Amino acid sequence: MSFSDVGEAGCRPDEARVFEHGWQSWSPTGAYRWGEEPPRPADETIQVLAYRPETPVPHGAYQGEGLLAIEADDGSTDVWSAAGPLEVPSIRVREEGGRLVVSADGPVRHRRAEGGLGLALREWAGAMAEGHAPSAFAAVPPMWCTWYGYWDKVTDADVLENLELARRHGLPADMILIDDGYEAGIGDWLDPRPGFGSLERTVDAVAAAGKRVGIWTAPFLVGHRSRLREEHPDWLVGGAWAGRMWDQELAVLDVTHPDAAEHLVTVFRAFAAIGVTHFKLDYLYAGALAGARHEDVTPIAAYRRGLELVREGAGPDATLHGCGAPMLPSIGLVDVMRVSPDIAPTLHPRSGDISQPSQLGARLTGAAREFLHARWWVNDPDCLIVRPDVEARQEWAAHIAASGGLRGSSDPIAALDDWGLETTRRLLVPTVTEPS
Repeated sequence: MSFSDVGEAGCRPDEARVFEHGWQSWSPTGAYRWGEEPPRPADETIQVLAYRPETPVPHGAYQGEGLLAIEADDGSTDVWSAAGPLEVPSIRVREEGGRLVVSADGPVRHRRAEGGLGLALREWAGAMAEGHAPSAFAAVPPMWCTWYGYWDKVTDADVLENLELARRHGLPADMILIDDGYEAGIGDWLDPRPGFGSLERTVDAVAAAGKRVGIWTAPFLVGHRSRLREEHPDWLVGGAWAGRMWDQELAVLDVTHPDAAEHLVTVFRAFAAIGVTHFKLDYLYAGALAGARHEDVTPIAAYRRGLELVREGAGPDATLHGCGAPMLPSIGLVDVMRVSPDIAPTLHPRSGDISQPSQLGARLTGAAREFLHARWWVNDPDCLIVRPDVEARQEWAAHIAASGGLRGSSDPIAALDDWGLETTRRLLVPTVTEPS
């Protein structure tokens, strides 16, 4: 859709601070004085992986996905937003003759609030949740995750070693999350990677220790090297390119194809049958990419249907944990949501683009989205990593301590020094149940 003007802000550019809300978990989000340069994608691939690919931002404009707010120096705030999670317009503001003109490529609502940007965002999130998100959120216990210690080379022995070390050091992780690396390929979730070991034996051992088990998938991605793509090319969204990762091109599973839908349900039903109760669903942006589907539905409608199929397979009591996920379209469909880019042992991202893994990007966007916690879902600010080689680890620990969201450790426990162990033990607490 083309952009049409929908209104003007109630202040001049030199009085304005613009809040851009990013499209998905990894998309930069924050407030900027007029004239400041907001984060923009470093290249075309990152535009797909971490921003909204179909509406790149023109030079000189600010843009929010489903939400754009403009705060004046007196605290009054104009909020333009989507009407709900089913249709999410891109909303822009530009300067024209000393005025701030707002445009959008779909229907928007406008509200002027008093009391400052923070209050306006909290009120907006609460109103958006009505009729979609639960009215209350139970506390989620802390976890330990394999990813930032072992990456995609994790083995069952690594999981069991850290299970024992957590017990020995009194680290209160209630759930063990087996992240990327157990599977044979992207899309081949039930095929074990040679070298991982036995997933079933690992799940049994974690459960026998009295802990819940989590598993990582990217349910809407299909790697070009996968068995799934080779055997079922008709299950893919035509013309949809989800980027390049794992040294391969990435296609998208068409959840509107009846056989692909049945396959998706079967995968999650199989994990649930062996005792998995927590599902980290990564790279979810792929499910909302445009392309030719078996049914003629909008990308957002297809995305929401995909999450409903995951829930059908995982079961009503499972925890669905979104990541790399379109934010507004996920309301009411996930229990936990990553609200920032990935953390990394380094302070700054390698590419300079703060949508990519880094401590700085995770801190900035995570703090800017704290207002969503316990309103739309349980926030996930990403894992605590505080081993000695992590840059600015004290600052990262302070960021986690300030969040009411999910607490998860992802260090190899044997790599922690005394400060790291004490900090991890102190911060592994259940989530806050009340919104800020």
